[in-house]
Amino acid sequence: MDTLKVILITGRTISQGTTREGKKKLREYLESTAICEFDPEDLGKLGIKEGEIVRIKTNDGTVVVRAKLSTQTPHPGIVFIPLGPWANEVIGSDTDSIGMPSFKSTPAEIEAAPHETILDALTLIRGRQATCQKS
Repeated sequence: MDTLKVILITGRTISQGTTREGKKKLREYLESTAICEFDPEDLGKLGIKEGEIVRIKTNDGTVVVRAKLSTQTPHPGIVFIPLGPWANEVIGSDTDSIGMPSFKSTPAEIEAAPHETILDALTLIRGRQATCQKS
């Protein structure tokens, strides 16, 4: 299975900046934030199409999301995940003494994960809480 090394950035999307009601509609929230936006060239390198499932790994964690073709191209080697529980799984909590985690320039590896399931937000959060309680 091919693995693609990329730089991961996260941030708010336009729709996240204009509404606060999206989280109440859990299915819509999952569909808009459990995604990773790719340059078309990178989708081709992975041998996948838009809508397929991928696994993203960083030094801070792993998450499974749906691949989406970016409208902001070209940017080969750079992928984007909207802020939310799925981005939180792969972004570290270290703040380098400034009070804010690094949401940009995170080295990551991505691979196709056709047999994986995208977890819903509540399952992700509960899993993280359980892990923290064990520590």
